[in-house]
Amino acid sequence: MKLLVDSGSTKADWIAIDDKGKVIFTTQTLGLNPEVLTKEELISRLDNKFDISHNKNNATHIYFYGAGCGTDRMKNFLTAIFKEYFSNAIVSVFEDTYAAVYATTPKNEKAIVCILGTGSNCSYFDGKVLHQKVQSLGYIAMDDCSGNRFGRHLLRGYYFNKMPLEMAQEFEKEFNVDPDFIKNKLYKEPNPNAYLATFAKFLIRHKDTDFCKIYINEELEAFVENYIKQFDNYREVPVHFVGSIAFYLKEELTEILQKNDIKIGNVLRRPIDGLIAYHVLNT
Repeated sequence: MKLLVDSGSTKADWIAIDDKGKVIFTTQTLGLNPEVLTKEELISRLDNKFDISHNKNNATHIYFYGAGCGTDRMKNFLTAIFKEYFSNAIVSVFEDTYAAVYATTPKNEKAIVCILGTGSNCSYFDGKVLHQKVQSLGYIAMDDCSGNRFGRHLLRGYYFNKMPLEMAQEFEKEFNVDPDFIKNKLYKEPNPNAYLATFAKFLIRHKDTDFCKIYINEELEAFVENYIKQFDNYREVPVHFVGSIAFYLKEELTEILQKNDIKIGNVLRRPIDGLIAYHVLNT
């Protein structure tokens, strides 16, 4: 049994397949980002899913594509945990961009591949190897145009009294805006980046308001300038996207890219289904 996992900071999609690609089960856990979770927290999230814990000894291979796995230190940290937990499995850990590449880019084709979800990322795929120009410093310093960035904008807009009154009243009804609750989420509990990203759905729902348009355009422009334009050939190859932010802001994203003479490619909400075909053919 092969386990294919596509994990962001908010959630992780799991698919178990046999050697012919037949799906045995699918499930979802909370995100498994090793940058923000301890070993104990990671194992707890595995134990909390019956399909995973019940079948952990049946797994022969694990292909994990995850946020926070861009450095060897984090890959090795997570690999060791998985080898201990799935004791009979061969474990392969990749940064989440590889899942986006395999799901969006035809074999041997060149493309720039971006992730816009809870966090953000951008790489160039030369048909065989992934190249990055920007080493992520995490959600506090980077993550342009991500869910957590939009959450930060909304909280600041609300607390600095910039949010329109009717929108602020709706915001108060939908979210707990007590300052002690927010500070506990941001500074005491795990996954503050995922907490911030929970506000993104509110922004997307109000994306046509002047208040939200400012943030959307600002972040999209920043992502193009700081990430995509790092690559000299950004006008020569398609630019693919994966993630809920890209998916739900596709119209706005397309407009910004066209303004910068950039060819938009595939835009997927999540890459997990495309990974099945890839692993049946290639592993």
